[in-house]
Amino acid sequence: MYYEYWGLKKPPFDNVPDPSMYVDSHLSMENAIAETLFAIEEGGESISVIVGDVGLGKTLSLRLIIDSLDQEKYRIAFITNPSITFVQLTKEIIGQLTGQPQDNNRKVDLLETFNRILFETIDEGRKVLIFIDEANAIAPANLENLRLLTNMQDDQRNLFTMVLAGQTELAKRLEHPSRANLFQRIGTYNRIEKINTPEMVKSYVETRLKLAGSDRVIFPDDVFEVLLEQSEHGVPRLINKICKLSLKAGETNGLKQIPGDMVWQIGERFQRVTGSSARKKAPEKRIKRELKEAPVQFAQSEEPVPVDHLEPLPEPETFVSQERVFSVDPPAAVITSEALIEETDPPAVEDVEEKMRPRLVFEKAEPERPSPQNHSSQEDKTVDVEIGDIKAAVPLPFQVIRQARSSTSEHCLKLAGVMAAQFLKEHPQLTSSRFSDPVEVWSRIRESVLHRFEEEKRQSLM
Repeated sequence: MYYEYWGLKKPPFDNVPDPSMYVDSHLSMENAIAETLFAIEEGGESISVIVGDVGLGKTLSLRLIIDSLDQEKYRIAFITNPSITFVQLTKEIIGQLTGQPQDNNRKVDLLETFNRILFETIDEGRKVLIFIDEANAIAPANLENLRLLTNMQDDQRNLFTMVLAGQTELAKRLEHPSRANLFQRIGTYNRIEKINTPEMVKSYVETRLKLAGSDRVIFPDDVFEVLLEQSEHGVPRLINKICKLSLKAGETNGLKQIPGDMVWQIGERFQRVTGSSARKKAPEKRIKRELKEAPVQFAQSEEPVPVDHLEPLPEPETFVSQERVFSVDPPAAVITSEALIEETDPPAVEDVEEKMRPRLVFEKAEPERPSPQNHSSQEDKTVDVEIGDIKAAVPLPFQVIRQARSSTSEHCLKLAGVMAAQFLKEHPQLTSSRFSDPVEVWSRIRESVLHRFEEEKRQSLM
């Protein structure tokens, strides 16, 4: 086996929730575990929540919490697939608590059975715990049912604790104003973050190697900054994947240490397989999906730090050397507003392709000095967007701004997506770098444009 080549007793980077491979250098994860244990053992809370992005260790956290508990004091149900009906969910919980499958499908009977189990468990000197992993998959209606479930408490104490772990979509649902009754019942609320420094990545990797039996340096210090970059800035699951394949590649090549360029190449391989090559196949479908599903976040209004090393597009129509600004006539767009907006939506932007004049502004660029007649409310405008170390000025024709002022928030979101897609089509160099994720760049432009639309709508109401 590949790990035996490195003198290890077991695989150090398998992506399984193995508590024996837990690394206590992940501070946000440690805090989530500690506070959840407090909610269960001392706080007597009815609900505890752990949220975090994909691959950060939520499932492992739940396993560690369960392993840390005195099993004699609790009756535990662990739900891993909550995307089922509330009746099925209740049957699964009761089945795990009692060790007997449930045939009854009547909700009222199941709730009565669950209530009886709670009091029986308390009479035994124990407590019921319900762990729900992937809680972001719970249907909105079932969140309300779970809230009603917490009403089954006596006057002095909570009879059970429910621990929900899920992605950030769970947090958005819980924090929605319509679920204030549920959110107020949450006793502890924790977010697991990334392992976001080279030093933390080093501690994480070296600790897992030691737990697997390593007694020597396998990954030198210059590897960890590369590993941080290639793991989406510290996602443990991606760190594990890259390290595991690096160990295999090192064995195949008879190496004594893993060099940084090997880690980079393996990380790049995943970037190509799951990133650029997949995006080239169906960009329209991907961006349309992003328009419908991606959360809206307004861009920050900080001053960007521009650079001047980006090559301009070929054959520009005009070039103003003293301002270092170029303008280009946009070619025919592949991604058009008609392809992105459904028939039931408001009409697409009029003459977007004909009116847009994308412009990139680089270092030493000076702002335009509009003539007095350009101060009217019907002038074309631009919105500045930071993309890495580049400052881009996205044009907003007056016709587009006028339509945004009178459109719904949903249509403004789609309209901003159209503008972002068009701008990226005109300037492909913005996503040509190996560090650039076209979806992320497109999303950032869309968010900035949307922010400007919202400002325009507010101003029009004054």
